[in-house]
Amino acid sequence: MVIVAKIILVLLMLFMVFNLMRALMAMLRNDPTKPPMTRFLGRRVGASALAILIIILLLASGVLEPNPRPY
Repeated sequence: MVIVAKIILVLLMLFMVFNLMRALMAMLRNDPTKPPMTRFLGRRVGASALAILIIILLLASGVLEPNPRPY
């Protein structure tokens, strides 16, 4: 279960980087016929919110354990 959760989180991170690069290309091209940059940035924000929600749920359910001594 932990491995599956980590794989999902890594895939979400890759999705965020992919959308960030697509937003960069949309910003540099400035083509009105293509989707706007805000669409890709919104997808990135949504994916990061989903990743945070998954982490909170996994921590609350006890599947993931936080580091007891972070320093």
